[in-house]
Amino acid sequence: MADVASPVTAATVDAATGGDVGDYVALMKPRVMFLVVFTALVGLIAAPGSMHPVLAIAALICIAAGAGAAGALNMWFDADIDATMARTAARPVPRGRVAPEEARDFGAILGAGSVVCLGLMVNWLAAALLAATIAFYVFVYTMWLKRATPQNIVIGGAAGAVPPMIGWAAATGSLSIAPFVLFLIIFVWTPPHFWALALLRTQDYARAGVPMLPVVAGPDATRLQILIYSLILAPLGMVPAIIGLGGALYMASAAVLGSLFVVTAFDCYRQRAGEAADRAAKNLFAYSVLYLFLLFAVLLIEQGFGINGGGLPLFWTS
Repeated sequence: MADVASPVTAATVDAATGGDVGDYVALMKPRVMFLVVFTALVGLIAAPGSMHPVLAIAALICIAAGAGAAGALNMWFDADIDATMARTAARPVPRGRVAPEEARDFGAILGAGSVVCLGLMVNWLAAALLAATIAFYVFVYTMWLKRATPQNIVIGGAAGAVPPMIGWAAATGSLSIAPFVLFLIIFVWTPPHFWALALLRTQDYARAGVPMLPVVAGPDATRLQILIYSLILAPLGMVPAIIGLGGALYMASAAVLGSLFVVTAFDCYRQRAGEAADRAAKNLFAYSVLYLFLLFAVLLIEQGFGINGGGLPLFWTS
């Protein structure tokens, strides 16, 4: 793969003023952080037993900080790629709002602090999972897989799938099959979600030298992989109800949402060129976000309000 010269020059770094609060919030990728916290909350609420509400909130704050740290370290290392791509060129580091070293130091301190605080205030299993997630995202995905293989998002997606397990571990101090199933759902959801976006940004990724699947294998092969993963995801989304983590409402919701995911993925597979193809990819990308949110929201509602046998939330039992 050809090397990509970084437009983040010494002059740009010298011009960086340290940024304002908004720049440091942007470094933490707040939209990704929201999804991480939300899925961790579902794991925490769905876990058996009880947890003091203050500790539960503290755990979620630590998880949010850990996710933000990973985002900041990613933006530090990927400044050259971000500056090349239209979608990411306005991020704080390539714009010169925050120097690369400041983003690196901010991420490192925030990450270390989040892990230590989670360990001291909650438990060290949850802290170890958080540390492993940050390390995997930064060292395995960002520094290696992203630039090395078209399977980058498949393997690297494991980092984004761990939060429900962290939430579960924070509440119980242990793990079981249930949080692992939630991990698998997000893990299988990640490739079709990001490949739909990659279909729309193929030229961007090619220009940046990132071997995303559409760049390496072509859009048609990518559409086939999207459909295959969607066919796996639809039944997988119903497994929580089968193992007793979800109830009848969850099962019905998962069946409907999963079916719509497959229909949307098939439309993306069928539309191969022109505006129709772009529209199908956009629809799949947008629906994939809605799918994951609604699926986990239904589980949260069932567990949080005692529907279909779900227990009362941990916040209510202390």
